[in-house]
Amino acid sequence: MMEPDFSNKAYLLPHINREGFKFGILALVITVLVAVAASVLPILGWLVMPLLLLSYGVFLFFRDPERYAPEDESLLLSPADGRICLIKERELPDSFGELEEYRGKKFWCVSVFMSVFNVHVNRMPTAGEILKKEYVAAGKFFNASLDKASKENERCNYLVKAGNGQVYGVTQIAGLVARRIVPQVSEGQKLARGERFGLIRFGSRLDVYLPEGVKPSVRVGQTMVAGETPLAKLA
Repeated sequence: MMEPDFSNKAYLLPHINREGFKFGILALVITVLVAVAASVLPILGWLVMPLLLLSYGVFLFFRDPERYAPEDESLLLSPADGRICLIKERELPDSFGELEEYRGKKFWCVSVFMSVFNVHVNRMPTAGEILKKEYVAAGKFFNASLDKASKENERCNYLVKAGNGQVYGVTQIAGLVARRIVPQVSEGQKLARGERFGLIRFGSRLDVYLPEGVKPSVRVGQTMVAGETPLAKLA
């Protein structure tokens, strides 16, 4: 793990996730084209600075800072930056809930809502193996903070087996503005606690289905930091 960087550079020029370069470079190209056009049509000159700031904002949206997890390995950490918008008991999502060992069972689900101002890189709550992965592409785009978004919106489900054998679920949910989930892991892959597993572009939500018998240690409205803030304590 990298040493913490407390310089101003870390805030003004943070590390950018690879997914963001194509969008940031596209924004810069458009800015350069407008600047060139402004040399012929001066009336376009006023657009250059706003477009330059917009390009900087696009890069910042894909910022991917290092995170520093608590030493207690039994803590299940938040997979996303944002605020807790929902805590509810429910069955596992989509086809996972139809698996024989989980059919009819309810688990505590903690939902973290990410605004466009949050870091959108998602991290593993604890070390484990991706048992199953399911992408539900035919979805709607309701506001991600609404309860029905977990069943109606485009989403990607993960069933994860933690190192202690307990199983939990994670769901990436596209939102009103977010239109693209970018999973970066596959079934059978083993990941470390806090390791990146994907992102969602431009505002969205993460649901965490806690292992059977585990209760959340957070409350609605609480601010979360991916890979650092505990959601619950594993048995």
